[in-house]
Amino acid sequence: MAGGHEVITAPGNAGTETLGRNAPVQVDDVAGLVELAVREQAELVVVGPELPLTAGLVDALEARGVSAFGPTQAAARLEGSKAFMKRFCERHAIPTADFAIFEDPDAAERHVRAAGHPFVVKADGLAAGKGVVVADTVEETCAAIHRIGRQREFGQAGATLLLEDRLPGEEASFHVVCDGTRGVALAAAQDHKRVGDDDRGPNTGGMGAYAPAPVVTPAVQERVMREIVDPTLRGMAREGAPFRGVLFVGLMVEAGVPRVLEYNVRFGDPEATVLVPTYDGDWFDLLRAAARGDLSAIHPAPARGTALSVVMASAGYPGKPRTGDPITGLDAPLPAGAFIRHAGTLRGKRGSIVTAGGRVLTVGAHASTLEDAARIAYDVVGRIHWDGEHHRRDIGQRALRPRSITPS
Repeated sequence: MAGGHEVITAPGNAGTETLGRNAPVQVDDVAGLVELAVREQAELVVVGPELPLTAGLVDALEARGVSAFGPTQAAARLEGSKAFMKRFCERHAIPTADFAIFEDPDAAERHVRAAGHPFVVKADGLAAGKGVVVADTVEETCAAIHRIGRQREFGQAGATLLLEDRLPGEEASFHVVCDGTRGVALAAAQDHKRVGDDDRGPNTGGMGAYAPAPVVTPAVQERVMREIVDPTLRGMAREGAPFRGVLFVGLMVEAGVPRVLEYNVRFGDPEATVLVPTYDGDWFDLLRAAARGDLSAIHPAPARGTALSVVMASAGYPGKPRTGDPITGLDAPLPAGAFIRHAGTLRGKRGSIVTAGGRVLTVGAHASTLEDAARIAYDVVGRIHWDGEHHRRDIGQRALRPRSITPS
């Protein structure tokens, strides 16, 4: 029970089962999820992943009279198609990187060689946060085009290719809970996408995060709301797809100037793990108000303290992760402020918890300072083990002095 409400998670994991009930319905089973919500008389359905959003789950729920937090299928195109997103920004004068869109990999490669410099290569469709290659050379760019567009490393998501100019600056994750016309901004976070320390190795779905991110100053936040969020909400409404849910704007900030890298239409993972403890308000009230289309009674508040989280991943991630490894160290008492969030876990034989995905656990802490949050989080990480586990040891590096973290 949470705040007097029962929490039902579909399909759930070994962590969510401790908070309520798990229901064995998969995230791509739209009909099954709707029937579950109707049968349970759900007061509010919070749709987490992007796949059911782009498949129209919110539309299907609302057609059955179930209140849902998340965008409609039409509004979810902001994440479901990077080509749509870039053209949308172009139509509504929202600052973003210059781009070119191709359905023919040969034409994309000719464009790169003619330009004579590297690009960011993106698969147009959903690719579990991994369909982006930030190339350093022309040859790396062409190799990414080959893998994504010809070999279809990410399946049909690579049928259309997006080439973007690289933007200088520092990245930030900016989440705004929206009711269709207005938005309530949460603390800006910073994600760590590369699998290895010092931002080395391939992109992942995220290896850790912290909030608030110092790069998003009050002045930058004001610009993001005025130049990006407000035009996005106006533009989506004008195009017949008002945006309700959480708008996650991936930003690049240089010299106080924010530009859009991408939109997501759901809470970021692992960003959500640091946004939840730093929000000074009632989450159910916030999400329910957005779902009902009226945030007028919800007022933004400064971030409450700071939080940092570290993703613990399976052997093989971000490629093909190994699963089924028993996890030890989860039963030890947690220090004040610490938390463990499950992702790729299952309840195994005789009650043990085993790995069941690439990103297995997110371990973090909420504290008064980022230094304290990092120290507590890494202390807990050091207590948890499974064969092949790996994690980054430098989460929060841009905001912390190197000596402030004691890596495990």
